[in-house]
Formats: sequence, structure tokens, C-alpha cells
Amino acid sequence: AFKLVYEYSSTMTGFFLKKAFFDGWDNLISMVVLNLGFLLLLLAFMGSMSLMGTNTVLALLALLASAGVFSFYSAGAAASTHAYAKYERPGWEGFKRGIRESWRHALFYWLLIVLDATLILFVIPFYLSYGNAIGMLLSVLLFWLFMGLTLALFYYFPLFFLMQGDRPTKTLKKSFIIVFDNLFFTLFFAVYQVVNLVFSALLAGLAPGVTGMHLASSDAVKLLMLKYDYLEEHADADRKHLPWDELLYEERECVGHRSLKNMIFPWKD
Repeated sequence: AFKLVYEYSSTMTGFFLKKAFFDGWDNLISMVVLNLGFLLLLLAFMGSMSLMGTNTVLALLALLASAGVFSFYSAGAAASTHAYAKYERPGWEGFKRGIRESWRHALFYWLLIVLDATLILFVIPFYLSYGNAIGMLLSVLLFWLFMGLTLALFYYFPLFFLMQGDRPTKTLKKSFIIVFDNLFFTLFFAVYQVVNLVFSALLAGLAPGVTGMHLASSDAVKLLMLKYDYLEEHADADRKHLPWDELLYEERECVGHRSLKNMIFPWKD
């Protein structure tokens, strides 16, 4: 297990950090524009929550509607970040096309994020309130369901845009497979997304923001797929010792030999 962690951290994970950063930098203005939409949705969520004290039913309906808009907007943002990960500039047309192509997946994503929120905000606290062993056991089981679903959703939209012929349930199934087949990287990636959230809060949600988190997911899935493409061609390969230097060669060439120094002081190249 340690060797597997080291393998990821020294090769694929290290390059992922570089690619995610520079993909974000190269598309910074577009990311900020998309994040403005997510900030408006945040205001909608906050407005919906403010209705709780006066009209609970209306507040819940408003929250559900906000979650629906968030799902479809996320589909468009994920389409854009999928293009960024491929070094493309999709523009507004790419955003709209992404929503049109993934509307079934967006509907299912809406259901999944509502389920996820319901588990952590209502169901788990309800069973914890029992104060007995059965309530604690159910709470623990449901918490792990919440964690598994949350981790799988990181990969959900990027997998769809890579494999658009799949049904929503099949995409979710593949997301879970990637989580458990790459558990150490996924746990690292979850921490990375938490760090993204912290930086987003410091920068008022403009960067990296939710769009930056989608971009990180797109980059992660793109790199992980190199592993599965290789294993498909080399069925007898040792899964724990993959030639990551070889697999990442083209991606490294696309990103180029870049550093923070030549990004900030390009005239020193």
C-alpha cells in the first residue's frame, strides 16, 4: 500500500497538481466569469434558507429549485472545464452545448446532491438523536454512504463528457469504481478540493471557486484514464507498478516546461 501511495504522489499526483494549476491560470478569466454564476446561485441558496423562519414549505421548494439550477449550471461548467483540460477554449457555445448534451445526467445529479444533503443535514442527525447503539450504527453506515457518494460525484460529470453514451446510473457506477480503485488518490483529491474551498473563500468565490473544483475533477479523470487505457492494451500489466513517466509524456509536453517563476517573470526565460 505504501508503494502505491508513493507511486501516485511522486508521479501522477505531482503532475496533476501542476496541470490543475496551470490549466486554471490559462483559463483564469473564464473561470471567474463562470464563478460569478455560482455566486448568484449561492445567494439564491441563502435567500431560500432565510425563508425557513416564515414559510418552511416555500423554503424547501426554493432550495430544491436552487439545487436544480446548480445541477444544470454545473453541467455547463463541467463541459467547459472538460475542454480546458484538453487545452481547448469552448466559450459560451461550449457551455450551452454541455447542458444540452448532459441534461439527463444533470437531472440525476440534482437527485444525488439532494440525497447527499438530506443524509448529512437531516437523516444522520435524526438517527444520532436516538442516543442508542442502533441509532449510532445506522448513523455510521449512512455517513459512509454520504462520504462514498460525495467522492463519486467528483468524477461524475468528467466521466460523462469522456463517455457520453453512458446512462446516468452507469456513469455513477463507474464513478464509484474509480473511487475504490484509486482510493489513495481519491482521498488526496478530497483534501485538495477542501483546500480549493478554503482558497475560494479567501478570494470571495471568484477563484478557484466551484469552476476550479470542476477543472480539478476534469484533470484528475483525464489523467486516471491514461491508466485504464494502458491496462486495456496491456491486460497482463502490474497494476501497482505502472509506467507513469511514459503515460504522462504527451500531457507533460502539452503543459510544457513551466514554473511559477517564468509565469510571473516571463521576460527572464
